[in-house]
Amino acid sequence: MLAVLLALASAAMYGLSDFAGGIVSRRTSVWAVAIVTQLTALVLISVTAGILGGRPEPADWLWGAVAGVGIGAGTGFLYRGLAAGRMGVVAPLSAVGAALVPVIVGLLTGERPPLLTWLGIGCAIPAIWLVSAPAEGFGSLVRRPRLDEGATDGILAGLGFGLMFAALGQVPDSAGLGPLAAAELTSILAVAVLATALHGSWVPRDRVAWWGTAVGALASGATVLFLFASQAGMLTVAAVLASLYPAFTVLLAATLLREPIHRPQAVGLVLAAVAVALVAIG
Repeated sequence: MLAVLLALASAAMYGLSDFAGGIVSRRTSVWAVAIVTQLTALVLISVTAGILGGRPEPADWLWGAVAGVGIGAGTGFLYRGLAAGRMGVVAPLSAVGAALVPVIVGLLTGERPPLLTWLGIGCAIPAIWLVSAPAEGFGSLVRRPRLDEGATDGILAGLGFGLMFAALGQVPDSAGLGPLAAAELTSILAVAVLATALHGSWVPRDRVAWWGTAVGALASGATVLFLFASQAGMLTVAAVLASLYPAFTVLLAATLLREPIHRPQAVGLVLAAVAVALVAIG
């Protein structure tokens, strides 16, 4: 039960941080916001790691570095998608990827999910297509297949966050938060490399970008909660429950930004929620 509560609390903080990050990213360089976010997370987690202590093994540092690549890619693409597209599309897409990648990793490492988990995976595939549907509905999908604006970034963000969840799930509780601090350091490098490759500006040059400190505080708290959840219970359950964060993001976007949810996308959102629930129950 503790793992479930920690994972849900992580989802709530991720959803709030994504909403705030999306708002800030619409006013300045998304890559600069991502850098500030991860810098803030690095400082906060490093201080906490020093206080709590721990005995990380060399493999734990390596898993932390792998998780950092996922954090950097996930954060950068998510903020770019939230800035260019609709939060109600980008956030759910990122969640599906974040939920499925740990399941795939579990399969490759010998886990055999029960039937409900397989049903959840089956629901997730059409959910990705439907959530990405344009406002015109099903007819336009047949005549002119395309992804809604920001959807590609949502998918890439999901793969990044899925890598993060899968890697952090390999870190034992005896390691403390040191490997997570290493992940945040690696994530900064990953954001800088990605921004440079995509010809984006990642150096914070204005005051707006520094609002990313608040986003970073929320994101770091969410990641710490997820790490504790994965250590207290199964990785698959913790990752899927933490992937419920779009529910909070979409609620805030619909309430504060008045973003409409079209019928195909509503069906996709329901399927995505069913997929997450089935994987968690299974």
